[in-house]
Amino acid sequence: MSQWLEQVIDAAQISDYLAPVRQQALEKLKADGWPARRNESWRFTPLSSVEKREANLAAKAENLPVPAIENLNAIDLVFVDGVLVTQVNTLDVPAGMTITSLNSNDESTQQAISSVYGQVKPARHMFGLVNDALCQHGIFINVEAGAKIDTPVRIVNMASQNVDAHTRVVVKVAEGASVTVIEQGFGDTESLTTAFAEYDLADDAHLEHYRFAMFTGKAKQLGGSHFKLHNRTTLNSTMVGYGSELSRLDVDIHHAGEFADAKMNAIYLLAEGELFDLHSTIEHAMPNGTTEENARGIVGDKARAVFNGRIHIHRDAQKTLAELNNRNLLLSRRGVINTKPELEIYADDVKCAHGATVAEIEEEALYYLLTRGVSRSKALVMLNFGFIQELINDVPNTAVRNWLAPILSERFSQMEVK
Repeated sequence: MSQWLEQVIDAAQISDYLAPVRQQALEKLKADGWPARRNESWRFTPLSSVEKREANLAAKAENLPVPAIENLNAIDLVFVDGVLVTQVNTLDVPAGMTITSLNSNDESTQQAISSVYGQVKPARHMFGLVNDALCQHGIFINVEAGAKIDTPVRIVNMASQNVDAHTRVVVKVAEGASVTVIEQGFGDTESLTTAFAEYDLADDAHLEHYRFAMFTGKAKQLGGSHFKLHNRTTLNSTMVGYGSELSRLDVDIHHAGEFADAKMNAIYLLAEGELFDLHSTIEHAMPNGTTEENARGIVGDKARAVFNGRIHIHRDAQKTLAELNNRNLLLSRRGVINTKPELEIYADDVKCAHGATVAEIEEEALYYLLTRGVSRSKALVMLNFGFIQELINDVPNTAVRNWLAPILSERFSQMEVK
């Protein structure tokens, strides 16, 4: 077992109402130990930067300026170095929705949180188990039956110092309700962040979801977004990830009801020498479900991208329609992409497809732009945008869509091969 994991286990506090989940997580961590390179889930993602790290939690955090999304009117919830700095009880929350801290003393709230905390996220996620055990700061968002919440909720994780940060988001959307949730992470310091979110979506509920994992530099981010869909639930999720010293995002979508519909678009952009790992698992356990997953990555010089997308069709999940596509663009032949789309099907009346491609910038297209007076850096931005433009156009929220375009342009300028 690693030095860091031993210190994590020693530091865990299991005296609150979440003690059963925390204790179970600790026991599994002790039993499983540190993942070896032969572990398929971590085969292409080295953990040496974490293995010998000193576990260190922030005692306090300052309220730092939060990068804005222009023209987006949202309820902002801010974590700095794992500490919730927003005064939740001062927020102006629309009728039909409540936002509380995980440290709530209200018994009915604790019961609602316990019904989701650690119940949606699969136990196979090692850093999710760490988050189960160590998370002391988190929020619970509860949307009442039939409520249509127009104001997005934006959850911001910021890393400003060399500490470990463990944050949790628990969301419960009742029957017929709808809400938009944005998870956003920033930081380039030599920090470690585990940020996990669990969503329990009842019958006929709708969730518009975003996750912007934008840690860079020496930051180590290990997190996940996990969803449980019931009858006729709809999910539209957009993920954008940057590379850093270690970036890992796990996504799980569990079709636990009939006629559930899930759409997931993912974009990952890696500058020189960076790493990004996206693992997604779609569990179709009930009939008549649909899933559409599109992941596109652009990989810079000496960078490494990992994509593992798995769709599992259970025996009772007849009439399932599921499609998974992963497309990748190399900016240099020294970049590396390990892609592994998977289909595991046990039902006989389904329509499923999967595929993956890896390509380079077309020299002919680049030459065409250069000969017409376009600079090389601008030409590369134009060609890169063409590769991901379709997914950007699919972003449902206009303010978010307009905000993404310029920041991705800036990101491309950092990725240019010199």
